[in-house]
Amino acid sequence: MLEKRKIVVGLILAGLLIQVIPYGKDHQNPPVVQEPKWDTPQTRDLFMRTCGDCHSNETKWPWYSNIAPISWLIMRDVQEGREHFNVSMWGVQKKNRGDEAAEELKEGDMPLRPYLLMHPETRLSGDLKAKLVQGLLNTFGHGSGDHSDHDH
Repeated sequence: MLEKRKIVVGLILAGLLIQVIPYGKDHQNPPVVQEPKWDTPQTRDLFMRTCGDCHSNETKWPWYSNIAPISWLIMRDVQEGREHFNVSMWGVQKKNRGDEAAEELKEGDMPLRPYLLMHPETRLSGDLKAKLVQGLLNTFGHGSGDHSDHDH
């Protein structure tokens, strides 16, 4: 019994101690430099609802994004998402693979499953998902090239 208490106290202390690590707590959103020319406002709205937290500079940081180690995972996902595809840096950021967005969504590779679990409002009905996929194809193209420097 005493051994279990020591383990619990140790875990609680470790949990409190990791809260002082600053990584994952800088929730500043860089400015939006330029967005693509969306095919429709609905495509932009659906994209921002479903993908914008990780693939734009307009991330909404939930309360639990301040609690380590969850904050570390969220920060890593946002940093990686912005690095690979960021609609707020359109025409500026190299390797902005917008043409892959529709396929990732269609195949169910994006949004990530943990994100969907924590954000049920981002799940789209079949009809809305199809509209977003088509809107992404219309906005970013169907090819496999980098369209970040094109004026759509």
